Amino acid sequence: MSLNLPVIRPVPVSTPSGRVEMSDIRSKLEEIRGEVNETTEQAKPTLTYALIVGILVLVGLAFLMGRKRGKSKSTWIEISRL
Repeated sequence: MSLNLPVIRPVPVSTPSGRVEMSDIRSKLEEIRGEVNETTEQAKPTLTYALIVGILVLVGLAFLMGRKRGKSKSTWIEISRL
């Protein structure tokens, strides 16, 4: 069994002293935000179609269950002439 462990890479440092500057943090956050936005945009059409299909299935099930219950609870009155 193999484990998929993340690869640890050294963080590039912009200053010779080895300090991480605020601009480094901001640039990395912007990079991550860009990747998240790209992934979100790619997943939107699939999620939209899945949501529409799910709603249609739910409405169809509610209709069929209501129809079945309506048939079983309906009252028949028989009128006969004397």
